[in-house]
Formats: sequence, C-alpha cells, structure tokens
Amino acid sequence: MSPAEFQTLVEAESRLWWFRGMQKILFRILDPIAPAGATVLEAGCGTGYFARILERRYGWRMFPVDLAAEALAHARRAGAGRLTQANIARLPFPADSFDVLVSLDVLVYFHRGGDSAALDEFARVLKPKGLLVIRVAALDILYSAHSRFTGERQRFTRRGLMRTVENSGFRVLRCTYANSLLLPLALARFRVWEPLLRKPPASGTALVPQWMDRILYLPLAAESGWLGLGANLPIGQSLLLLAEKT
Repeated sequence: MSPAEFQTLVEAESRLWWFRGMQKILFRILDPIAPAGATVLEAGCGTGYFARILERRYGWRMFPVDLAAEALAHARRAGAGRLTQANIARLPFPADSFDVLVSLDVLVYFHRGGDSAALDEFARVLKPKGLLVIRVAALDILYSAHSRFTGERQRFTRRGLMRTVENSGFRVLRCTYANSLLLPLALARFRVWEPLLRKPPASGTALVPQWMDRILYLPLAAESGWLGLGANLPIGQSLLLLAEKT
C-alpha cells in the first residue's frame, strides 16, 4: 500500500462510514463462530487498529504482521503488541501455530496469481481445522482512482477467490459479496464521473460531512442484518470468505 495512505487510515478507521459499516458486517458473520481466546495472526495489519478491536471483542491473542515499516510505526504508537515486520508470503512462524488467520483487503496488492504464495503460507501456519477469514475488493470494473493510489493490483470474483483458496488446501465455509446496495453509486462514480473529470490517483478514505457519513452507513448496516441471518449477497464491491484448513 502507498505509505501516504497510512496516515489517512489513522484518521478514518474509527470514524468513516465504510470502516464502521464493513466492521459491523464482519462481526455479524464472525460472532457465531469466533473461537474465544484463540491465537490469531493478522496478515497485513496496517495501522494495527483492527487487531486491537479483535483482541477486545473476542479475547484473541493477536499477532499483527505487516511488510510496511510505516504501518508498524503507527501500530506501535497506538499500543498494538506482538508486532512483526514480514512478507505474508514468507511468514516467520512455525507450521500449525495459529487457530485463526485474518487478512483484510491485503491480497489485492499481489499480482494476479501471486496471491497463491500467501495463501499457501496461511495454510502452513494455521492449525488443522484452523479458521481463515479473508476480505478482498471485488470486480475489475470497480478499479478506481483510489485503487491506483493505494497500489491495488487485482480485484476478485467470488468464483476466482474460492478457487484460489481451495487450491491452497482450504475448504470454503462461506463466501459472499458485501457492500452491494451502494454498487450503482460506485459504478457511476468510478466508470462515469472519474473518467469524465480525468481524476488522478487519490485516496478515497477521506472523511466526509457527518450527514453524508450517516446516509452512506445505513446500507451497510442493513446488509449486516441480512448477512447475519446466514444469507449471501450475489454481487457487491467486496468479498468476504470464511474457510477451514483441511
């Protein structure tokens, strides 16, 4: 990820509608199955914000990992512990070390096909029957100025993500799209508005006025209720996948 994005994340992760809404969705999916007190690797922890949230919510013993020194510096200042600087495709941990592995919006920074090395490592360090939790950006048509700014190299379809995960030795438990209700707005912005204005690469995680933030949060909150019932969404801007090491 572009180093310039980390400071933006520090300011936005606890406040911006997208982060709050996607966190609500993830918790509605994870809450029924999250093992209490588990030893957990977060592969690509960024600023360490979410590692601390997971630790508080589930009592997990978190091991946050990131390649970027800038990210780990932010995480250290925020009080995250057990930090490791490492390439997630070459993890410095023994086999069968973790009960759960979480990787949120990280695989998109690998070239297409290069993510297999990371998933093979995820399978190696997870214990048998260990839980894999992945979130990625979906659909090439949604590649945007923000994608270019952060260094995103690929986006996924449901079928492609499932196939890649299964090829690394996992059994997929659930895979669903999310951030679906705002898809028409995203298409208009990324495929009409940005090309029309010839928008240069720029962060899309800047804070917005409070009234707009509340409006944009509501569709994600509604989706969290639907997904929490066990139903899936057929298309969307993100993909959430749960899998078990076989």
